[in-house]
Amino acid sequence: MGTTKMFLNSIEDTFIITTRNLKRYVRLPQLLFFSSIQPVMFLLLFNYVFGGALGKAITVPGGKYINYLLPGILIQVVMFGGVQTGIGLADDMGRGMVDRFRSLPMSRLAVVAGRTLSDSIRNLSVTIIMVSVGLLLGFRFQIGLINGLYMAIAAILFGFALSWVFAFIGMSVKDSETAQISSFLMIFPLTFASAAFVPIATMPRVLQAFARNQPVTFAVEVTRHFAIGTPANGAVWKLLFWTIGILIVFVPLSIRQYKKRSV
Repeated sequence: MGTTKMFLNSIEDTFIITTRNLKRYVRLPQLLFFSSIQPVMFLLLFNYVFGGALGKAITVPGGKYINYLLPGILIQVVMFGGVQTGIGLADDMGRGMVDRFRSLPMSRLAVVAGRTLSDSIRNLSVTIIMVSVGLLLGFRFQIGLINGLYMAIAAILFGFALSWVFAFIGMSVKDSETAQISSFLMIFPLTFASAAFVPIATMPRVLQAFARNQPVTFAVEVTRHFAIGTPANGAVWKLLFWTIGILIVFVPLSIRQYKKRSV
C-alpha cells in the first residue's frame, strides 16, 4: 500500500512540475517563439538553398525535396528540444531551484520527469508549426494523415528519450552554457552524419558505416516512411530498440545524478 501511495505521489508531483514548466511559456511566450523560429529557418534555408540541386538528385515521392526534407528537420527539432531540457535543468541548479525543491516533501523523480515531459509537449507544438510551414512550402503526406500522426508520435517519443540523455548532461556540468556547448557537440555529428538531409549512399564509405547504424538515421527513416511511404527497412524496430534502450540507461542515470547534485 505504501509503494502504491509513493507511486501516485510521484505522478502527482511530476504533473505539478510539468505544469510549472509549461506556465513559463505562458508568461514568456518569446521562449516558444524563438524555439520555433530556428527550425523554421532551417527548413526554409535547406529547402531553398539546397532544394534546387538535391531535388533533382533525389527521387522523392511527390517529386519535391520538401517531402524528403521535412521528416529529417523534425528529428533535428526534437533533438534541439532535448538540448533545452539539459540547459533548463542546469539553469535551475545554478539558480538554486533544486535547493528549494529539496525542502519540499516531493519525489526526486518529479523534477527531471516533469522537465522532460514539458519539453516533449513543447516539441509537439513546434512539430505542429513545422508541419504547417511545410504544407505552405508544398509538403504533402503521401500515404494519409493517419500515417502522418504516426510520424509525429515517432519523433516525439524519440525526442523524449533523448531529453533524458541531455538531462544527464545538464546535471553533470556546472552551468547552462557548458550544457549547451556539450550537447551541441553531440547533436551536430549525429544530425548531419545521418539520412536527415541527403541519402547516405552519397557519403564516403567510412561515414556511411556510421550513418547507417546510428539512432538518428533510424528516426529519420521511420518519420520519412510514415510521411511519404519510403521503405522502412526495419527502422521501426531499430528505433524502438534504441528508444527503449536510451530510457533504460539514462532515466536511472539522470535520477541518480539529480540526487547526487541535490546532496
